[in-house]
Amino acid sequence: MDFIKITEQDSNYRDLEKMSINDILISINKEDQTVPLAVEKAIPQIEALVEQIVGKLKGGGRLFYIGAGTSGRLGILDASECPPTYGVSDQLVIGLIAGGDQAIRKAVENAEDSWEQAWKDLCEYDISPQDVVIGIAASGTTPYVTGGLEACNKNGILTGCITCNEGSPLSRVAQYPVVAIVGPEFVTGSSRMKAGTAQKLILNMISTTTMIQLGRVKGNKMVDMRLSNVKLVNRGVRMLMEELAVSREEAETLLNRYKNVRNAIKAYQQSEK
Repeated sequence: MDFIKITEQDSNYRDLEKMSINDILISINKEDQTVPLAVEKAIPQIEALVEQIVGKLKGGGRLFYIGAGTSGRLGILDASECPPTYGVSDQLVIGLIAGGDQAIRKAVENAEDSWEQAWKDLCEYDISPQDVVIGIAASGTTPYVTGGLEACNKNGILTGCITCNEGSPLSRVAQYPVVAIVGPEFVTGSSRMKAGTAQKLILNMISTTTMIQLGRVKGNKMVDMRLSNVKLVNRGVRMLMEELAVSREEAETLLNRYKNVRNAIKAYQQSEK
């Protein structure tokens, strides 16, 4: 079945090399402003996928992202931010990229062209029907990603995808597809730009909503964050001062004792009863 690969269509702009720096910047920004609107149209699809993710994770499952190139790196970025931000295990959200970890920094030739490799990579983590796998590919044609989802479907594993081409092979394979139509890129075919931005926004929405639903946020604060540097320790102290109406000194004492904002809040509130 043929489909229109919008991400590969010719740019709306001509003779880019003849444009001034200002014109280039303004034009890129103008194109970027269309991305959130494209993502907004996909919210019903994102909601359907997140509902499934939350259910699986509450049941003890994990969330996997698989992708190649920019898409793979975006998945790894989102997965890697969950433990420090929400205090979850680094085995709860896992990002895999075609070509392995070396591909995070440098492109690995032909790594994305294997239909079987993603499943092999997932099997190293003992993937099971408890888990969810989201394939990320702007084009929706990447063999590594599409092949991975096909194998997951055959093995009873719930699948979703994030792509920017409607009717793509990937969106047809995924049980819960998310498609954000951002249109042609400023530089023809450079899907790290608008398509990459759309994917990042959607990943932010998926992981943030999931973590809130899992109880990892109190009010609007990251009370389970890892206190891994001075900035975050100071943020934790301010959270305690605001939540408990205590002095900075008392907040620092609580945080030093309990090593976690949520635990410090609970301990203080129980002591006040």
